Amino acid sequence: MSRHPHPQTRRPAAPRAAGTVVLAAALVLTLGAGSGWADEGEPSAPPGSTTTSPPPEVDSNSPGLKLADGATLAPAKVLDIKSVVEDLGGEERREDTNTDVKFALQAEVLFPKDSSKLNPEATARIKAIAAEAEAQKATDVRVFGFTDNLGSYSHGKKLSRQRAEAVHDELASHLGPEVTFSVRGYSEDYPIADNGSEEGRKKNRRVEVSFPRGTAAGTGTNAGSGTGPAGDNDDGTGDASGDAGD
Repeated sequence: MSRHPHPQTRRPAAPRAAGTVVLAAALVLTLGAGSGWADEGEPSAPPGSTTTSPPPEVDSNSPGLKLADGATLAPAKVLDIKSVVEDLGGEERREDTNTDVKFALQAEVLFPKDSSKLNPEATARIKAIAAEAEAQKATDVRVFGFTDNLGSYSHGKKLSRQRAEAVHDELASHLGPEVTFSVRGYSEDYPIADNGSEEGRKKNRRVEVSFPRGTAAGTGTNAGSGTGPAGDNDDGTGDASGDAGD
């Protein structure tokens, strides 16, 4: 179900499943931030990571607010509620906000080391994400690849793009022709953990799949947003030296 931002939005209760760790956070995001869907140049942040919801209309003179004499309302802010569900191994991560659903899959569960060829286990995981996208009636799906900071940046760019394309191909085989994909590789940019340890680098080596929330509720699939349609010019070509930690 779609959620509408409200200045007094309550944090939803995140469902707990066996063998999962649940986190929740309310983020106050800058109003008016664009989602970066244009196809020109690199965005300042992957789309889907900021909200485009306008602040609610509030009548500061409404008698129902019962403000003290002389008091006025502060400017309205949008509170984005984020629910995060991650399995105990950290292999899959799901994030739900008012506007988007995002899945993050660690590279180790999808690909062999320094490879963009999906392993047999990956297809079942990707199929489950496709089922959720279908349940949410998603027509715009973003697929972004990321690596750690080992190896050259250009090799990480190429590998992360190739992995995103591999996940896209599998997703597309389960979704209808009405779905439009945005596919990018970001190399070591936008880490979600500290690259100073192998544990952090493992989390950063990932492929993220995200899409706007639809009218359907989430199915509870475990897990976890860059622009440009599939096949854009961001091919990440460069030298193939170094294994980028994968």
